[in-house]
Amino acid sequence: MPDILLTTLNAKYIHAAFGLRYLMANLGGLRSRAAIAEFDINQRPVEIAGTILGHHPRIVGIGVYIWNVAPATELVAILRAARPDLVIVLGGPEVSYECDRQEIVRLADYVITGEADLKFAEVCETLLTGNRPPFKIIPADIPDVGSMQLPYDDYDDRDAAHRVIYVEASRGCPFTCEFCLSSLDIPVRQFPLPPFLNAMQRLLDRGVRQFKFVDRTFNLNLETSRSILQFFLARWTPGLFVHFEMVPDRLPEALREVIAQFPPGALQFEVGIQTFNPEVERLISRRQNHERLNDNLHWLREQSGVHVHADLIAGLPGETLVSFAAGFDRLVAMRPQEIQVGILKRLRGTPIGRHDAEWQMVYNPHPPYEILQNRLLDFATVQFLRRFSRFWDLYSNSGHFLESLPWIWKRADGSGDSPFAGFQSFCAWLNERGTKTSGIALTRQYELLWEYIVGVRAGDRLKFGPVLSQDYRRSGRSDLPSWLLGGGNDRGNSKKARASGLPVRQARHLERAEPATRTADQSNPGS
Repeated sequence: MPDILLTTLNAKYIHAAFGLRYLMANLGGLRSRAAIAEFDINQRPVEIAGTILGHHPRIVGIGVYIWNVAPATELVAILRAARPDLVIVLGGPEVSYECDRQEIVRLADYVITGEADLKFAEVCETLLTGNRPPFKIIPADIPDVGSMQLPYDDYDDRDAAHRVIYVEASRGCPFTCEFCLSSLDIPVRQFPLPPFLNAMQRLLDRGVRQFKFVDRTFNLNLETSRSILQFFLARWTPGLFVHFEMVPDRLPEALREVIAQFPPGALQFEVGIQTFNPEVERLISRRQNHERLNDNLHWLREQSGVHVHADLIAGLPGETLVSFAAGFDRLVAMRPQEIQVGILKRLRGTPIGRHDAEWQMVYNPHPPYEILQNRLLDFATVQFLRRFSRFWDLYSNSGHFLESLPWIWKRADGSGDSPFAGFQSFCAWLNERGTKTSGIALTRQYELLWEYIVGVRAGDRLKFGPVLSQDYRRSGRSDLPSWLLGGGNDRGNSKKARASGLPVRQARHLERAEPATRTADQSNPGS
């Protein structure tokens, strides 16, 4: 039975707890006395408590995040009631700030704030020798990443086969965007490259094919970025998929040369744009060059096979619905495969709260602390943007409607609304019908789009039918529903995508031919 049990509640089973593996790797002499037990937020806290107590630990270390703080608080309350002698140590970004306002902190014995990779071992050493730290809140010094043990060998074979493998080549962020916790994490620190790449090689040797880098600014250090890209390029095999978060206005020729050599779909770049409004950028202390950003995204879509996932945030101080819509349309024109419309959150510790009075920012007091309304966006408008985000994820980001989606805002004569305005009307129609934003069967999603385009927008069914049929068959279905019978030939290549070994959503987007090879009738409802 371990003296120390490291645990957390992941958002889903497929996510492996990166932080727990760092703690385990850096326990030193206590490592043999520790174990990891992971759960997810869909499990009942009382059952999780039963499993934890079945290990009979003396110390439980719990990682607390925005997505798990509610069930984690219930879990800690159960553990405290059932085992009063159990020492409960908390860590993670959710409990690193505003500690005095949190019930979970009150229930726990100790809280380590900040990066606890090395500090947790010190606290456990003290506790296991029969002593007690003098204070409940224990700040961790920023660790020297060069002296830390890397955690990658603590991914087991089950993780390698079935879960997302998180990795990082650096920590910190040089930017000061006020909505982001990374703005507090300065300076940027690079892990020594040779041992990091050796660890990546061991993961590859164990069969790992999907790597998710959590670096906030992967392309900040160009030499490091280039070396890592070259490492994966030299070892590319079908199914290899590597995800990076990148600074959108920093993509020099030295990186482009390597990126262009990757096969389509092998790389995914998460591009945090957040807003195109210069005044909003000034208010939230965000710096980005729009001209370079535009050039970089167009290059990625036209000259590389990178899957681009771009982010916008709705609800920022100073952002009106009109300016957000303009930014959304501008981003659609850059053609990223995915656009995530996020709702502003007031994360604990972030300086975005300084705008609360001037901009009348009102947030949900419960996780994930999303904006409810502000001076420029009333409650109903924010609710609409939330629905817009979820329906966009269903109909655009999913990759199920690659050819039929533009019909929502384009007309048969080639004219039409802006993408935002057109999709806004579609969302309003769905909402009037009482359509939920989740749990809609895929066949029903196709049927709703058919009803809207043909019935509401009076689209030409003889032209739209083949387009929607192609998307329908792309989902892997060979039968057509009655309302789509005679809808045209299957020009998709779903078998090729399913055999690619890439993540499912990215594989769907990969099926769509690039603009230079696509026929006119696939992209223009009026052709």
